[in-house]
Amino acid sequence: MRPFEYTRADGLDGAARRIAEGARPIAGGTNLLDLMKLEVETPGALVDINRLPLGGIEPHGEGLRIGALVSNSACAADELVRRDYPVLARAILAGATFQLRNKATTGGNLCQRTRCYYFYNIDQPCNKREPGSGCAAIGGFNRIHAILGASDACIATYPGDMAVALSALDARVEIADAAGGSRSVPVREFHRLPGDTPERDNVLAPGEVITGVTLPAPVGGTQVYRKVRDRSSYAFALVSIAAVVRMDGERIGSASLAFGALAHKPWHDPRIDALLVGEVPSDALFDKAADLLLEEAQGQGHNDFKIPMARRALLATLREATGARM
Repeated sequence: MRPFEYTRADGLDGAARRIAEGARPIAGGTNLLDLMKLEVETPGALVDINRLPLGGIEPHGEGLRIGALVSNSACAADELVRRDYPVLARAILAGATFQLRNKATTGGNLCQRTRCYYFYNIDQPCNKREPGSGCAAIGGFNRIHAILGASDACIATYPGDMAVALSALDARVEIADAAGGSRSVPVREFHRLPGDTPERDNVLAPGEVITGVTLPAPVGGTQVYRKVRDRSSYAFALVSIAAVVRMDGERIGSASLAFGALAHKPWHDPRIDALLVGEVPSDALFDKAADLLLEEAQGQGHNDFKIPMARRALLATLREATGARM
């Protein structure tokens, strides 16, 4: 790890100014510190934001607001989250370990970086780590990599679970800047596809800080989080699906699905939701949903298995969410 300057922020404006000057914010540090130890990231300064008033989970209109510094453990254990947004609690509990969830924060979780092997290996070319150097994963060992939304510059995937559930719930990310302004971004638009600038993971501009996440009014129904991985604990997803489905009699009244580990961002295709609504659950319907999801899927060799795996995972998830018995 290279030397760096460390300061503690006493106010949001001061933290944003330091970040605008090039400092990196640190809260739990569960991802950033690992990257610094490997010299994947070498910031010259860190600003500790743990003293900022960005904690707490509280009602927000008809929905809920989760502060950026709320730990993953606290979020998953919160009574309102567990009652009204259980898919979020399940997604969080499917990730990492107790120790990491106790330190990891809501804002930091959204900003975590890819687990691509070549991104972590500073001896290998990586456009995300060093723009213009190439992508060693293309033509390399790419078992965990993207089958949707990739580019010639990058085939990395976003690794998190929480953001997949937030996407299915249609949450929004609150952001503050160094000038005292603020904005709210749909979580579905917060992360970026790689295009020709894969070094940019999300839409945060210099000097911007996540202050919280807001959830809309609960919709009820059945909420499912399915995570397919190599082992049952402490493993990143090969395919994950968050589903929020409400039945209206024998037909699907509403549906919202999001997919993880398939792309550079949590993947949401509104055509799938629209296809399902008003229909009677059936394997034929679920196959049509999978056709939409995977119509532009492209394997990279070692990850070709993800395409049939995503289809089977979607079928199983929709059966569970709709209560269908085939």
